[in-house]
Amino acid sequence: MLQAADLTIRLNPADDVVIARLEISAGTKLLNEGGIEAATHVPAGHKIAVRALKQGQPVRRYNQIIGFATRDIPPGEHVHVHNLAMGEFQRDYAFCADVKPVERATPQATFQGIVRSDGRVATRNYIGILTSVNCSATVARTIARHFENRLDDYPNVDGVVALTHKSGCGMASEGEPMDVLRRTMAGYARHPNFFAVQVVGLGCEANQVNALLAAEKLQRQDTLHAYTIQEKGGTAKAVREGIARIESILPQANQAKRETVSASHLLLGLQCGGSDGYSGISANPALGAAVDSLVRHGGSAILSETPEIYGAEHLLTRRAVTREVGEKLIRRIRWWEEYTRRNGNEMNNNPSPGNKAGGLTTILEKSLGAVAKGGTTNLVDVYEYAEAVTAKGFVYMDTPGYDPVSATGQVAGGANLICFTTGRGSAYGCKPAPSLKLATNTPLYEHQEEDMDINCGTIVDGKESIAAVGQRFFELILATASGQKTKSELFGYGEDEFAPWVLGATM
Repeated sequence: MLQAADLTIRLNPADDVVIARLEISAGTKLLNEGGIEAATHVPAGHKIAVRALKQGQPVRRYNQIIGFATRDIPPGEHVHVHNLAMGEFQRDYAFCADVKPVERATPQATFQGIVRSDGRVATRNYIGILTSVNCSATVARTIARHFENRLDDYPNVDGVVALTHKSGCGMASEGEPMDVLRRTMAGYARHPNFFAVQVVGLGCEANQVNALLAAEKLQRQDTLHAYTIQEKGGTAKAVREGIARIESILPQANQAKRETVSASHLLLGLQCGGSDGYSGISANPALGAAVDSLVRHGGSAILSETPEIYGAEHLLTRRAVTREVGEKLIRRIRWWEEYTRRNGNEMNNNPSPGNKAGGLTTILEKSLGAVAKGGTTNLVDVYEYAEAVTAKGFVYMDTPGYDPVSATGQVAGGANLICFTTGRGSAYGCKPAPSLKLATNTPLYEHQEEDMDINCGTIVDGKESIAAVGQRFFELILATASGQKTKSELFGYGEDEFAPWVLGATM
């Protein structure tokens, strides 16, 4: 049972606030903080001032600025949206200041992967149906539904999955929005977790199938079939075409076998959603510890969600292997500042209502915790949305903060496994890349255990270290990559979460 001295968590000696480990009643003495009394009821995961703060004074957590006091705050007061807000201040980017050699692990970790004919390694073995436009979504879904509960003779095929979207027309046939959509589709078409892919179009859309193939240098072959509803003579004929093609290729897809391969073939997409005050204390740093392990074993991981690292980018530029890499990240930050301005928004549109209920007050606070997912190794490259990730190690991809859109870009870039932290209970899954969910606190894990793959709340409870949970999660990553099903896979998540980033006006 927790003692009175364990009621709060202090993250850095220089911090102005501590975090409530559980609900704290007004008048409770905080023994670890010199007997300061809580002035009001403080919910679990929320902040309590441990020294007097003057109006306008910066407030620190992680020994980093998370906002500015909007009024005088006495010791013991609950610190949240009623007395803390954003403010302007200079970041010291200190490019490359924290770069350090990566110590390679020996022996190298392994998993049971599926080696494709070109040497790429898969963690799953799907057949995919992609759509060039929303108008062909029904055909794609009808083809996929035909194979539900009909794959018993093909035990090595994980499924036939239709990934549809709402775009592809009502937009210019050239330009950045179309480039992003086509890059995303091509990334999925090439993804090693797909044995074969069909691309189904309507025929008259802006995103013409043949133009897509040409722009992305995709060649029709047995494992990449592309056609339109109009050329086949309508919906029913297009459905029959798709079913026949998949039936003909299933025996070949079923020949896939798992074999021992190096963990260097793993590329993780890192996500957090439904964050709370514990995210930066437990699940995010535990995931970061697992990422550090993977990088030491030769693998790679992608941090993303640019609006949710805003205000913490200086922690990444310090780890950039070159100034050029660091400046690539800052250019994306500046792009987002302009993008939000011209759309009448601002970068502090986060945290969401759920994040705030969980104890997060400003985007700065959320970002500082979110960056912890990326561990501590060097930042080796920065990619635009859905670009193919070729570098080994820890990388960054520019994406929105909206999780399905962000993860879609990561998978298009080659991520063959998604790791998703949550403190509020986000429901998410991904195909063709399995998604593991990390709960930030024990009450959430126990309440929503059928959705959560690992409980990081043991860190908050004082029962395990970040390193210990990180090691447990690294082992779970290897088991999942070897074929062990995630909770979201068992529930059937993954098709509706395909969400390419839509840029520009819909015409």
